[in-house]
Amino acid sequence: MAGVDLAKLGLNLLKNATSEERVELRSLWRDQAVVILFLRRFGCQVCRWTAVEVSKLKEDLSANNVALVGVGPEELGLKEFQDGGFFKGELFIDEKKQTYKEMGFKRYNALNVVPAALGKKVRNIVTKANAEGIPGNFSGDLLQSGGMAIIAQGGEQVLLHFAQDSPGDYVPLENIVKALRITTSAQQGERPQCNTDVCTR
Repeated sequence: MAGVDLAKLGLNLLKNATSEERVELRSLWRDQAVVILFLRRFGCQVCRWTAVEVSKLKEDLSANNVALVGVGPEELGLKEFQDGGFFKGELFIDEKKQTYKEMGFKRYNALNVVPAALGKKVRNIVTKANAEGIPGNFSGDLLQSGGMAIIAQGGEQVLLHFAQDSPGDYVPLENIVKALRITTSAQQGERPQCNTDVCTR
């Protein structure tokens, strides 16, 4: 994780989405390894699909003393995200977006966000999400990107650091389990065959 000070990063405060308790980021990896999914927005359809995908690993992660955590950059859309059951891990809010900055997650601008959002990667995942009945909306900060971090127990090592280049970028399940050196029987979501119903919803 070049250019990121894990000790400094760990001091950032997150708000627990359920209890509203504020905790230091480093508390998430103090006693166990952790997979942290940094969402762009809670209403983002691609983020919701990715959250559903990563949640397929929840049982295998728990069995290997690995926590599954989701972090959002704002509260807008949180309740709908929770009610939709898209994510099986614990959810937090980075109200100051400081963790996003220190992780190197870029912000789009008015000129580059539209081409990025209309790119092939995004269209492919929207097709998958539509096929699986996962909705989305345009509420919230449309310019923030996200990513993922996998950190070893005690913060001794960063096992994976991933920052989105396109809003459609995500970490495949096989890369997550490989980084953690665990196994899973979870099946990666496949892009559905394109037909009129799937491609026009």
